[in-house]
Amino acid sequence: MSYLPLSSYGVIGDLHTAALVGSSGSVDWCCLPRFDSESLFAALLDQTRGGYWRIAPAAEFTSEQHYLTASNVLETVFRVPGGGVLHLTDFMPVGPTREGRSRIFRRVRAVRGTVPVRVEWAPRFDYATKLPKLTRRRYGVLATDRDNDVTAVVGPADLQWHCAGGVATAELPLREGETAWFILTFDEDELHPVESHEPDAVMERTIRWWDFWSSQIRYAGPFRREVERSALALKLCCYEPTGAIVAAPTTSLPESYTGGRNWDYRYVWLRDSAYVLYAFEALGFEEETDSFLRFLKRVCRREGDDPLQIMYAVDGERDLPERVLGHLEGYRGAGPVRIGNGAVNQFQLDVYGEVLATLDQWSARRSLSEGTWHVVQGLVDQTMSLWRRPDQSIWEPRTAPRHHVASKVMAWVALDRGAKIAERYGRAEEAARWRAEAEAVHAEVMDRGWDPVRGTFVQAYGEPHLDAALLVVPKFRFLPRSDPRVRSTLAAIRRELGTSCEELIYRYRAADGLAGEEGAFVTCSFWMIQNLAMVGELDEAERLFRNLVRRFEPLGLAAEEIDPATGEQMGNYPQALSHAALINTAVVIERLRSKAD
Repeated sequence: MSYLPLSSYGVIGDLHTAALVGSSGSVDWCCLPRFDSESLFAALLDQTRGGYWRIAPAAEFTSEQHYLTASNVLETVFRVPGGGVLHLTDFMPVGPTREGRSRIFRRVRAVRGTVPVRVEWAPRFDYATKLPKLTRRRYGVLATDRDNDVTAVVGPADLQWHCAGGVATAELPLREGETAWFILTFDEDELHPVESHEPDAVMERTIRWWDFWSSQIRYAGPFRREVERSALALKLCCYEPTGAIVAAPTTSLPESYTGGRNWDYRYVWLRDSAYVLYAFEALGFEEETDSFLRFLKRVCRREGDDPLQIMYAVDGERDLPERVLGHLEGYRGAGPVRIGNGAVNQFQLDVYGEVLATLDQWSARRSLSEGTWHVVQGLVDQTMSLWRRPDQSIWEPRTAPRHHVASKVMAWVALDRGAKIAERYGRAEEAARWRAEAEAVHAEVMDRGWDPVRGTFVQAYGEPHLDAALLVVPKFRFLPRSDPRVRSTLAAIRRELGTSCEELIYRYRAADGLAGEEGAFVTCSFWMIQNLAMVGELDEAERLFRNLVRRFEPLGLAAEEIDPATGEQMGNYPQALSHAALINTAVVIERLRSKAD
């Protein structure tokens, strides 16, 4: 089979890890027991070697996918010649139903006619470096290797499995109304019958858990469906044990099909997490913010007086060495496949601004503990000592550091929001000191970051290039939204970074030390729409928003980028930053629309 488009994958998860399920009925990506563990299924990155778990009609079929309402329970509908219809329902138990372990439940049901079903189970431990030993057991198949890795699949008790070449296969004819369950377990070598897992009850409890969670969404605007799906996607990026939030549950999905722009996103970018928390807070969710701030405090305690890293593992680990898995060809052959991320060692000044803006938002509604105040104090003081340094910027180019204007703006945000927090809690001396430093940053940016000839802020001091990251200028109120310099910068970005599709923009077009061209950036496209709404172009913003969200059909999941020429999604998927930008933009549009009415 050929590689599926990314939009043909749904994602399921249990707040510890996630799996991607294609419209072919195949689980083509899953790392266990957590997001950044070695993969068990990686056909997404190499169809021949990667490993997969497919349940589908044995005959030719067409298919479509949807989520059960208000949940992360995925359903694939197969139609076969002669009118047969088969439903495949996939989920991972979550909350108390998870029972302390990750499992994948798959229910296949003949809705119309008799449909022959074929099951292929091909686990591959440690990024497909090991071919497992498969052993048939009474209730299913056990897979093991010499390093004591173990996983198993159980199915109907009378099913006849055939094991050869590291693949377990089985076939069963399902008559109309008949159902079969299959369950994957990990790190357990005892196989119990399907019935002992109580699959129907587990599915019902999982659906209820997701339905209750999504029912708390505080948004009543016209984009409820898109906002709800994005919120559910963001929740799947949360790592429950520590409160961490991963940027995406995948690695190495290419930003360019010429190869090279492939990165591992299964880690916690503090910046991305901040934008996710803005979205959760806007929708009325507080638990996720509280959990993440506990994670942040643990990270800050470990760092002491050292500068923050831009990213961490889900357990707070600092060391994320980047290496290439040369035995995997990459999605559509566009390698390399990377694990770890070398950008962990970059200095990116802006991260202080995003984190302190989040802390400001959080502290406005809650009392500030002494421990949290020490975190604020440390981060703002670090910003004071670091803001004059060049950095690698939000986009992590593999080039020498420069004085990026958006990074300086976010340093101003860090100092400004730190001063607000200090004022709120009676810390007048710190507030005055930080406010004075914020004014120094502001003055320098206005002097060195503004091009008066072209009427726009620029990407870096003394350089002509533009950068969609400059959209933070009005977003974080570095300048009033009515300021003519804001409007002229927006116009310049649309003009110079726009595409043939008016709702899509590139993040930048300057050299970044990497080969190949990338697609339009989803987050920046939403940021532009949000900014247009904020400067008064509400009808235009709403029109572009509708155009953009249609690109994520049928499932409503967004990757990092979109190819303007083909409309295909590109980059890691689903991307937390993209979904956070969708929610934050929808909320701004609705708030401004309500005021206008």
